[in-house]
Amino acid sequence: MNHFANMLPPENDPSFSVNSWTPRDVILRDAWFPVANAHHVGRKPVRRSIHSQPYYLWRDGNGVAVASEFHPANPVKDGGFFTGGTGFYPAIERWGYIWAWYGDPANADEMVLPDVPYLPRDGGLPKYMSGTVRFDCTSALSLENLIDLTHADYLHASVVGDDLSDDDGIEVVTTSETVTMIRTCKGKSVAPVMRYVGGTFARTQDVRAVIHIFLRSHVALAYGRYRPGFDVPLFHPCIPETRDRCRLDYTFNMSGTLSPFRYVMPKASYIVSGQDNYMTRPQNQAYLEPTRRRDLHSPFDQSGQKYRAGMQALARRQAAGDYSYRSDGLLSADCSELLGIDRKQYQR
Repeated sequence: MNHFANMLPPENDPSFSVNSWTPRDVILRDAWFPVANAHHVGRKPVRRSIHSQPYYLWRDGNGVAVASEFHPANPVKDGGFFTGGTGFYPAIERWGYIWAWYGDPANADEMVLPDVPYLPRDGGLPKYMSGTVRFDCTSALSLENLIDLTHADYLHASVVGDDLSDDDGIEVVTTSETVTMIRTCKGKSVAPVMRYVGGTFARTQDVRAVIHIFLRSHVALAYGRYRPGFDVPLFHPCIPETRDRCRLDYTFNMSGTLSPFRYVMPKASYIVSGQDNYMTRPQNQAYLEPTRRRDLHSPFDQSGQKYRAGMQALARRQAAGDYSYRSDGLLSADCSELLGIDRKQYQR
C-alpha cells in the first residue's frame, strides 16, 4: 500500500537538488519511534503523536506497555491503517523507552529497532539523567542542525567551548538508513562545563564527537569523548509530532562520571535546546517551502547534505511502494565501534 505519495522530483529532473528539498513532503514510515520515556508511562494513559497520528500509552495489569490509537475509555471497534484495524500499535520497551511502530503493523520487526549501546537494555537509569524539551520546528531541521557538529562552537560556546583547536577533522559515514558525522579535534579549548563542574583545569583537550542519525526514526545518538575530561553519551530523539513541532525526550547516561558533573550535565540540555530553538524556530517556515535561492555551504556541511540525500532517497523508494530495509540497514546491529566506545563499560 502506497500510503504516502511524496511529491519529489525524480533525480534526473533539473529541479532535483539536496539544496532545494522540502521536508514537508517527506514522511517516512515503517519505523520504530521512542514515543515516551518508560518512566512516563503508567496505568494512567498518556498521549503522544507521530506526524499528527495519535498514540495513547499505558500499562496493563501485568505492567506491559500498550500503545493504541484510541483512549482506553473510548474504544473503537475498527482501527485505522497504522494499527491494521485492531486499534493497537506494535510496541516494545527497550533502552528505557516505549517504542511504537509507525507504518504497516504487518512489517513491524524488532531487527530494525535502533541499537543504543550506551543505554541499559532494560532501562533503569536515574530520572535526573533524562528530561523533555520541544522545538518549534520540523524534526528534519532540528536534526540537520544537530548533525553539523561545528555549530556547537558558535551557538553553544558557553557550554562546549569555542572553535579554537590545533587540528579539526571531519568524517561522514552513510548507509541506506543512517548518516554519521565524526569530528576529531586536537588541542581544542576546554569546554566551560568541563572546567567549572567537571574539574578539568587543563587549557586544552582532545575531543572525539559523533552524531549518528537513524533517518526513519528521527533518532540521533550523540557521543562525546573529552580527554582530559569525561565521556558524554546522549540519546537524542526528535519525534515529529507535527510538521512544525518536535519532541525531545532525551537521556544522558552519566553513570561513568563524578559528582557534580553527572547531575549538572543533563540539565545543560535545557540551555542548549533553548539556544537551538532560538535559531531554528524563525528558519522553520522558509525551510519547509521550496525556494530558488542558492543554498550556500562549505565542506563542513557534508553531513547535512548527506542527511538530505538519504531522506530523499528513502522517500522516493517509499513513494514507489518499497518500504523494505536493505542489507546495510539492520538497525539493531551493534554500532558501538562506529561511536568509538567499549560497550561493556555500559553493561556493568
